[in-house]
Amino acid sequence: MYFLSGWPKRLLCPLGTPAEAPFHVQSDPQRTLFAVLAPVRLSIWYSRPSVLIVTYKEPEKSSSQFGSYKQAEWRPDSTMIAVSTAYGYILFFHITSPRGDKYLYEPVYPKGSPQMKGTPHFKEEQCAPALNLEMRKILDLQAPIMSLQSVLEDLLVATSDGLLHLIHWEGMTNGRKAINLCTVPFSVDLQSSRAGSFLGFADVHIRDMEYCATLDGFAVVFNDGKIGFITPVSSRFTAEQLHGVWPQDVVDGTCVAVNNKYRLMAFGCASGSVQVYTIDNTTGAMLLSHKLELTAKQYPDIWNKTGAVKLVRWSPDNSVVTVTWESGGLSLWSVFGAQLICTLGGDFAYRSDGTKKDPLKINSMSWGAEGYHLWVVSGFGAHNTGIESDSKSVVKQPGLLLFQFIKSVLTVNPCMSNQEQVLLQGEDRLYLNCGEASQMQSARGSSARSERKAGGGRSPFADSGLESQGLSSLLGHRHWHVVQISNTYLESNWPIRFSAIDKLGQNIAVVGKFGFAHYSLLTKKWKLFGNITQEQNMIVTGGLAWWNDFIVLACYNISDRQEELRVYLRTSNLDNAFAHVTRAQAETLLLSVFRDVVVVFRADCSICLYSIERKSDGPSTTAGIQVLQEVSMSRYIPHPFLVVSVTLTSVSTENGITLKMPQQARDAESIMLNLAGQLIMMQRDRSGPQIREKDSNPSQRKLLPFCPPVVLAQSVENVWTTCRANKQKRHLLEALWLSCGGAGMKVWLPLFPRDHRKPHSFLSQRIMLPFHINIYPLAVLFEDALVLGAVNDTLLYDSLYTRSGAREQLEVLFPYCVVERTSQIYLHHILRQLLVRNLGEQALLLAQSCAALPYFPHVLELMLHEVLEEEATSREPIPDPLLPTVAKFITEFPLFLQTVVHCARKTEYALWNYLFAAVGNPKDLFEECLMAQDLDTAASYLIILQNMEVPAVSRQHATLLFSTALEQGKWDLCRHMMRFLKAIGSGESETPPSTPTAQEPSSSGGFEFFRNRSISLSQSAENVPASKFSLQKTLSMPSGPSGKRWSKDSDCAENMYIDVMLWRHARRLLEEVRLKDLGCFAAQLGFELISWLCKERTRAARVDNFVLALKRLHKDFLWPLPIIPASSLNSPFKNGKYRTVGEQLLKSQSADPFLSLETDAGVSHVQRSQSWLGDIGPTPPEIDPASSHGPQMQDAFLSPLSNKGDECSIGSATDLTESSSVVDGDWTMVDENFSTLSLTQSELEHISMELASKGPHKSQVQLRYLLHIFMEAGCLDWCVVIGLILRESSVISQIVLLIQSSEVDGEMLQNIKTGLHAVARWASTDCPGYKPFLNIIKPQVQKLSELTEEQVQPEAFQPVTVGKTPEHAGPRSEESRGSSGHGSVPQGEVGGGSLVSREEEDATRAQEEESFQDGTYDCSVS
Repeated sequence: MYFLSGWPKRLLCPLGTPAEAPFHVQSDPQRTLFAVLAPVRLSIWYSRPSVLIVTYKEPEKSSSQFGSYKQAEWRPDSTMIAVSTAYGYILFFHITSPRGDKYLYEPVYPKGSPQMKGTPHFKEEQCAPALNLEMRKILDLQAPIMSLQSVLEDLLVATSDGLLHLIHWEGMTNGRKAINLCTVPFSVDLQSSRAGSFLGFADVHIRDMEYCATLDGFAVVFNDGKIGFITPVSSRFTAEQLHGVWPQDVVDGTCVAVNNKYRLMAFGCASGSVQVYTIDNTTGAMLLSHKLELTAKQYPDIWNKTGAVKLVRWSPDNSVVTVTWESGGLSLWSVFGAQLICTLGGDFAYRSDGTKKDPLKINSMSWGAEGYHLWVVSGFGAHNTGIESDSKSVVKQPGLLLFQFIKSVLTVNPCMSNQEQVLLQGEDRLYLNCGEASQMQSARGSSARSERKAGGGRSPFADSGLESQGLSSLLGHRHWHVVQISNTYLESNWPIRFSAIDKLGQNIAVVGKFGFAHYSLLTKKWKLFGNITQEQNMIVTGGLAWWNDFIVLACYNISDRQEELRVYLRTSNLDNAFAHVTRAQAETLLLSVFRDVVVVFRADCSICLYSIERKSDGPSTTAGIQVLQEVSMSRYIPHPFLVVSVTLTSVSTENGITLKMPQQARDAESIMLNLAGQLIMMQRDRSGPQIREKDSNPSQRKLLPFCPPVVLAQSVENVWTTCRANKQKRHLLEALWLSCGGAGMKVWLPLFPRDHRKPHSFLSQRIMLPFHINIYPLAVLFEDALVLGAVNDTLLYDSLYTRSGAREQLEVLFPYCVVERTSQIYLHHILRQLLVRNLGEQALLLAQSCAALPYFPHVLELMLHEVLEEEATSREPIPDPLLPTVAKFITEFPLFLQTVVHCARKTEYALWNYLFAAVGNPKDLFEECLMAQDLDTAASYLIILQNMEVPAVSRQHATLLFSTALEQGKWDLCRHMMRFLKAIGSGESETPPSTPTAQEPSSSGGFEFFRNRSISLSQSAENVPASKFSLQKTLSMPSGPSGKRWSKDSDCAENMYIDVMLWRHARRLLEEVRLKDLGCFAAQLGFELISWLCKERTRAARVDNFVLALKRLHKDFLWPLPIIPASSLNSPFKNGKYRTVGEQLLKSQSADPFLSLETDAGVSHVQRSQSWLGDIGPTPPEIDPASSHGPQMQDAFLSPLSNKGDECSIGSATDLTESSSVVDGDWTMVDENFSTLSLTQSELEHISMELASKGPHKSQVQLRYLLHIFMEAGCLDWCVVIGLILRESSVISQIVLLIQSSEVDGEMLQNIKTGLHAVARWASTDCPGYKPFLNIIKPQVQKLSELTEEQVQPEAFQPVTVGKTPEHAGPRSEESRGSSGHGSVPQGEVGGGSLVSREEEDATRAQEEESFQDGTYDCSVS
């Protein structure tokens, strides 16, 4: 509602003796002048600028006669001040302005500036007037004066001898007798048959009183602490006609303040609380409405040490009350008791080093114009006067402080309650919460705030469920969009009274003293009246509202003395010529817009409905307004000023189902009237004969009359409804939201029968549900189930001022105040309230309609958490516990398992048994998670099981989860499970790892075993430095000694247990020929693959079926099966003129056929971004001339052109060599002497085929890595398979060399030989594309068979069929291509392997890459 802003300002009072220090401040009725009293001085201050205008000093002689000044009271027209003195005198001062327009302060503008010197009212707006004070009359009442009160044209004075004097402002007693309080009868209510007891004490007198115009009486506090309300029974003000009521139980009253708009009387008490009373309309008794008191929960160290309440003051718009105590402090509360600010805690009470400050003592306070300022006479430093004798120390004297406030627009313009924006207005600026995505931001904010509330100490951004909303909305949710109000407008129209924002949050209008101005957030420009006279001629009276592009406002036309309703178009110039004006009968007090209807509440207590429509006549667009209906409310409304807000809504007691026609549902408009906090609803009366729509002309359709009003709720501050409709979220959009101050919020929710069944006769169609939220609500986002608000936050700057003299600086005494945006989820409160009332079906309908909200899981979790905390910690047994119902409710949603475990892990261990008694055994829930494949949730249940069960049980479940995680390739989880299993084994089970923590990635995390191994696979690799082969890893490894931990701890039984599981998994992967998964598994879990393969060389690691293995690898690595193009029959490449490009390039590359390891260190490591699980990034096309074309390559070479980003080029995502990698780019044949060699179409086709038959670059790196591993481990049969798929004869020859140079198991040789035969057979029948390569490696195969025969007895052996040349293969392949796609292999068998269709293959590749979300592992091969 109201929020503190910045630091308070200090006004410099003229120096004088301590006796002249101010102690009382009182504003005049217009709040432009302030009377400040010192013991012998009366000063008048001006509000804007805040300057001292005139001071009257009492001469010593008369001051000894009168005594010191005590209180001041202004005459309603601000021409006189009455000042009471200690010895019972009243001094009347006249305020006169000198002849001629003399001003004390005038603004000075630079020459040539276009300031409006000629505008009307210019002087009085911008200049501080020169005033004179003179004492005219002195009245002696012969007894000390306790209270002064201005009542209409009279001054009411209470004296300590128990008399009430009614004095005319001209200083005469009017000849009336003073009223003796002892003769006024007092009773509990006005209906008592007996006259009531009299006060009956000689020494009873009034200590404080205030007149309440709307109740027509006085709230009084007596000197013995009793409180009461005195009202004249008739209009005559004599002792016989007065009657008093009092509550029996209050005996410690100290002060009183009344709120005219809400008819409330706030009595301060000696106990430190404020009791707010209202008068019962029927009996006239005083009823306690609510109390304002600090709670022990919020202010544990001071809540009962504040002392008595010293002052209570309502704000000018009656929407907040400020309270201060004897021991100091300032607090601010909304009308019905929601606490907004209190300076007794937090940064106000403590310095940044933790020491306690003295609270600010307030002697007197008074609100400034429109509530933007609070004038405070502080009682600072009376205790430390003697410390510093420095006369310049202004601070030591009690001074005038100005606290600055920002307020919600709802306090003055309640028609803004059907908007979803939060708009705050300050003295010269506006704060609004709408950015590009206000709803997104608020959603984010709420979940963060309630996350913190739920007791999980998580950061606001820890909730991964909300990442979809984009970072900008996440980060931007605390900041306001601040709009500075146009200075030109403010200069002559301060203060701003109303403001309004349109539905889309793109345009704002503000109203000052005269006229109005509007601003567009898109163009960032203000639009003001072109003609100043027109602006100064209108006073907006009833607020203003936006309707589409129009501004609708009610105003008083000064020159015509006429009340008007005006509509201005935003896009045209601001001028009356473009306005549509309708005359009104009486002054408009409130205005609101609903769909196409303008609702107006007038001073004669009538409500008028106008229809508004857009009219474009000719070039200009205007809006037309017509009266629809008038409703007189004077029977129900005692005083028009009591109406807080009036709105038209589509809310009615019947929901749309029971209405006979859909048309009526749309027109089911009700008028909602907030009458002094009572919410009254008037619906259309449908009891009469219904007119069928088609019979009557729509424009003449008679609107239905309204029924008599019904009271819906009490203590209502704000009401929110929307006119939008949404079939999916009917509950939320057809509800009525109320803010009830200290009582929290209420929602009037419609209840719908399920599936349009006939509603039960006993079920009411709406229900009022109360709920508490932690913020003050300023707007409701209906669909998003969010409440938006604002909250004061404080920043300490006292550490900047370390000098001893600066201790008393305002910046040290007070923190800097800022306003922050907040938001909160309320859905869980409503669901819970429905469940409490056995309306589970309604709760389910409501929850299902909101299940798509990003924070819905959080809603369920909060509900479970709150019910659990309440019931499990309750001291008394609960007769009807809610937890089982809530648990059953949550099981209706797929998020049930996560909700329960998240709630459990944020709750203390002691409550777990109670929770799981309601939701089910955690072991069963764990198994459900496994069945649902939700491993992360299962891992959370494991931690619960570990705390609740014996270690054997949790180990059994952990093993189950570990094997499932291995199976699914959830590597992060696997690492945590390994750590968990070890912790159980090594006796760390008492403190389980509560959340998996990531360790800093070490430079070569899990690959140390790979790093120090020399790579002497061929003769030429000796000169490679060992460190060349560093594989970089960027994710964390399980904590423990990195890398080599297996060998160190493997004596431990637990490690053995884990190793056995890992070995079992690796064996399964090999048996199923899942090499890609094996590589991921080894890389991610730091598994010692080479040593294990060495052990398993003859068992799991031998290839049983070469053909199957080959096909499986083609499929796994997305490697296309080779095909022979049709044109190869007459290709020049076959007759030896050229060798195949692939082979040529391989030859030309480097002497080391494997991995081209001795490329210069200068060549950039292209591999850095391609590796296990890495996404292929388009690396820059680099080529190393030394290795790309050597002296053998005179015929032709490939060179990449600049990367044109042509995704469809053949070379896309293929690679030729390790060092010269081109991932994306256009390939073309280039020749050194281009004129002599021109390639034919067929040759180009051949080359492109050759290139297209390569798989993705990533697969190539992975295959080479595996090749290296198998070489190291000596699994030569796998090396042969990989050599075949890469189609590199060098690999095969290398294997033959290895076999020659070392002893190799004969069984393995035999296996390789039979395998190669099988491949040859398969190639000749099913995959002719392999034939050319098999022909190339024929010599090596021969050598292999010879070696086999040396070792083993020669067997019947059929040589590889090399007789068939490619020419024979050609036609066959052509025929087969014609008949069944690209090869006669059934597609099912090959998978995506053959080049059946590139699209299919690309799709599978993309799919596969998407499925790895574990992160990128860099394996850079230099």
